[in-house]
Amino acid sequence: MSTDQLYSHFHPDEHRFVDKAAEWVERAGQHQVKLTDFLDPRQAFILTTLVNRSQDVQVRFDGGHEQSERRRALIAPDYRALEEEDMGIVLISVTSLDDKLKDLDHSDYMGSILALGMKRDKIGDIHVSDHGCHFLVAAEVADYMRLNLQQVHRVHVQTEVLPLEKLNATGTKLEEIGLSVASMRLDGIVSDVYHLSRAKILTPIKAGRCKVNWKQEEDPSKPLKTGDVVSLQGFGRFKVLEVEGVTKKGRFRVKIGKYV
Repeated sequence: MSTDQLYSHFHPDEHRFVDKAAEWVERAGQHQVKLTDFLDPRQAFILTTLVNRSQDVQVRFDGGHEQSERRRALIAPDYRALEEEDMGIVLISVTSLDDKLKDLDHSDYMGSILALGMKRDKIGDIHVSDHGCHFLVAAEVADYMRLNLQQVHRVHVQTEVLPLEKLNATGTKLEEIGLSVASMRLDGIVSDVYHLSRAKILTPIKAGRCKVNWKQEEDPSKPLKTGDVVSLQGFGRFKVLEVEGVTKKGRFRVKIGKYV
């Protein structure tokens, strides 16, 4: 398949990642092994698609726990046993003597981590509880994170490295809301979820700041369906949990889960 044919399956903004993934696969076919940074589900899908085009290459994904969203990938020749390979994932625990930890959320921890100059690609899933946070990082930056993460949203914290089996996977927390919408269009549902006018929603969508299932989506009229995960830069993300039916007036009753 030519590069142009390959590109046709992906959004233009994904072409740079497609190029990198294609190079990883090509080198694996030449007996080289590549351990990636943490990939989001869309990137993992792209990589899997490219690996499946090669008979001599395999890939293993691991994010530190079975239900991980963000995962590192190990791409290697098909003769190599990957199950025992070190995936370079470290678990860091964040605690504090301050009871204000219970008021912190995912965005607080993420903001403090990124403020240290850390690239998002080096960070896996973040699990927040009332008692602190467990988050997964690439082994090559674990020491830096442990030594330098001393404050989260003005709360002084302590960090320590724990064995992966000690991970407290808190699961996804969703705030459920019910909507009645005229259609399943992306712009209409995003507008209602974030209480913004349709006009204010169109600008960020058309500017490429909205993703559906981790894929950039610039078409405001794209219809959403059950299971779709939507993120809007600066506002967070939500999941379409269920389309519950249609009212007598022809409006859709939709159950939405906002990530908290």
